[in-house]
Amino acid sequence: MRASDSIVIIPTYNEKENIEKIIRAVFSLEKAFHILVIDDGSPDGTADIVKGLMASEFSGQLFIVERSGKQGLGTAYLRGFEWSLEHGYDYIFEMDADFSHNPEDLPRLYAACADEGYDLAIGSRYVSGVNVVNWPMGRVLMSYFASKYVRLITGMKVKDTTAGFKCYKRRVLETIDLKDIRFKGYAFQIEMKFTTYKCGFKIKEVPVVFVNRVEGVSKMSGGIFSEALFGVMRLRWDGWFKKYPKIS
Repeated sequence: MRASDSIVIIPTYNEKENIEKIIRAVFSLEKAFHILVIDDGSPDGTADIVKGLMASEFSGQLFIVERSGKQGLGTAYLRGFEWSLEHGYDYIFEMDADFSHNPEDLPRLYAACADEGYDLAIGSRYVSGVNVVNWPMGRVLMSYFASKYVRLITGMKVKDTTAGFKCYKRRVLETIDLKDIRFKGYAFQIEMKFTTYKCGFKIKEVPVVFVNRVEGVSKMSGGIFSEALFGVMRLRWDGWFKKYPKIS
């Protein structure tokens, strides 16, 4: 077992094609990371693969929380944040299971927080152009202009507002009242960034290349984007009237 100050939260639903490979890729890095899988009752046996690896090779480094049924991306991460804080991790990451986020970028996000002093590091597709591979053009445009729309409405100086590849310092998650985070889909990613921004934390976008999944089935839907687009107006309203906790 390798000790670590960092935990990578990976939500899963039917990721049997990817889960072992992504776990091994993270554990092969020179910098030690631990992994917490949040599985929403995958009927394909994803959780069984994880538990098998925990028992055979990665005890004390790999962990799993099993939930009954699909409860939403946001609630999966919130459960992961809670677990990670309880277990004393200083750097808490979000990452997909399908290799759309390159595990080799984890140390770069870590360095932005641990070495450069930022509180939130975002693996950004749009901070240095448009760095997306194998997405249909319509989806690229939808994502890119959704982020521009969010910046316009909220005033955030973040170019990739829906990014799901991130590193938080624990003090961010300790400061934010996680019980007040309301959105479950991709609006969750926007709400967490907006709340971090409103609390006064330092944010850095680290350029990454996003690669569309090769194996497994995408969980993206039009409803997810609709939640993100319409939820932004509520966030702007909150920004005017809600009292956000401030860092000391």
